[in-house]
Amino acid sequence: MIYFWFKAFHLIGIVVWFAGLFYLVRLFVYHVEASQETEPAQTILKTQYEIMEKRLYNIITTPGMVMTVTMAIGLIFTKPEILKLGWLHIKLAFVALLLAYHFLCGWIMKQLEKGECQWTGQQFRAFNEAPTILLVIIILLAVFKKNLPLYLTTLLVFTLIITITLSIQLYTKKRYRNQEKTQKSLKVTKL
Repeated sequence: MIYFWFKAFHLIGIVVWFAGLFYLVRLFVYHVEASQETEPAQTILKTQYEIMEKRLYNIITTPGMVMTVTMAIGLIFTKPEILKLGWLHIKLAFVALLLAYHFLCGWIMKQLEKGECQWTGQQFRAFNEAPTILLVIIILLAVFKKNLPLYLTTLLVFTLIITITLSIQLYTKKRYRNQEKTQKSLKVTKL
């Protein structure tokens, strides 16, 4: 019975952790794009984003990560034979990448606070998709285990990466066109 408790809270931790990661990097996008605003809006926005980022990282995202990892250790403790399975080693490698991503986000948050981050909004939009790809791979490994169809999974992941890349490019072009329209309408209004 304890195994199911560990599994349930492991899944809850995953949901919380990923929700935090997805939103945190979206806040990074807004944070760097606040630099395009005039004062005092720029300072007000950056200050607000710093507060939101810290709270999200410290109160939601990191506790979600801790719960996920702790419950995973509990699952392994209750069924140690699972450590002999090759698919789990691959899954744990992807989880290690996710942990690195988590701590990199913490470092980026500090860089943003110091005003030393050189990333653009578009770079953060692309960076924000990394946990999506990791989530897909990790879930597929957890569900299919040793029966994961490698060819199909590789095709799915590459298709996902291409779709995400194209979506970001299309969104960037759309934003640029909208900014141009806004600037043209402001010029016409001033005349």
